[in-house]
Amino acid sequence: MNQDQWEACVKFHGHSCPGLAYGFRAVEVAQSVFGVMFHANMDEDLVCVSENDACGVDAIQYLSGCTVGKGNLVFRHTGKMAYSFFLRKTGKKLRILYKPNLFLPEMDREQKRLYLLTAPVEKLMVLSEPKYEAPPQAKVFDSIVCEVCGEASVEYKIHLQGGKKVCEDCFEPYSRLTFR
Repeated sequence: MNQDQWEACVKFHGHSCPGLAYGFRAVEVAQSVFGVMFHANMDEDLVCVSENDACGVDAIQYLSGCTVGKGNLVFRHTGKMAYSFFLRKTGKKLRILYKPNLFLPEMDREQKRLYLLTAPVEKLMVLSEPKYEAPPQAKVFDSIVCEVCGEASVEYKIHLQGGKKVCEDCFEPYSRLTFR
């Protein structure tokens, strides 16, 4: 483990925790499997699809340069402690899924963090290929002004309702098939 990188991740995230260790270790493993060190200059060649929005994502952002704003950090909310990495230029892809029940009941927070950072990969993770391809590169869309509230929204989020272009906030969904 690179202690300087860990400390930089902790500073970026705001505290040391087992959640941050999940992402930190996932990046270490992905770099090892891909045989390349991740860096911010990889731009959109490197993509991470995170299946959660937990603390580990901060380590992934910091260490890999993947960000939501660049469109190369994508959330696929399954609630699983899993991350998929893609290198577009080479076609390499890797899904890292943390195994369930990793910790002994008597382990405290610090013991869990240390275990995640030091245990052998085979005890922590299942490595496989994602069942999907890398998401497409981010696109730039026009903004449309909502005819109800006057706020601009990206065009793919605009709805047509009552002959007006309306944003997600002003849109009133309709369904006759809502049963309780």
